[in-house]
Amino acid sequence: MRALLVPIVIMSAAAAPVPAQVPAETAIRQTMADSAAGWNAGDLARFMAVYADDAVFVTPKGLLRGKTAIAAKYQPSFRGVGNARGALSFAFLEMRGIDPRHAMLFARWTLTGASTVESGMTTLVFERRGTAWQIIADHSS
Repeated sequence: MRALLVPIVIMSAAAAPVPAQVPAETAIRQTMADSAAGWNAGDLARFMAVYADDAVFVTPKGLLRGKTAIAAKYQPSFRGVGNARGALSFAFLEMRGIDPRHAMLFARWTLTGASTVESGMTTLVFERRGTAWQIIADHSS
């Protein structure tokens, strides 16, 4: 009798549903919120976690290639508690799926300082790598 129970338990475990993946837009919004929280806490590593190691960042002078180069661009404003440039927030304008592994986000970023407000636009291309959505291209102005 005991031998009959083992196959039933194994079959039940094999038939258990696989948890659904978080929809791309939800996952990307959560990732961006965590990145902004890292900026606002003065935590460069947390802010940069959204970038792929091989990400490309567009600047007025050309392209920055790789997460390390992008982090070096941002490093001077990180001072441990907060960010010298102000608190970062995003207004998500539109999300477009490109294919199952790629999406594009159009958003407005805003930096709110003690006496200044700076704002601009960003276009971010994300790629799903494993279970994470990471920025592979960033054009912010």
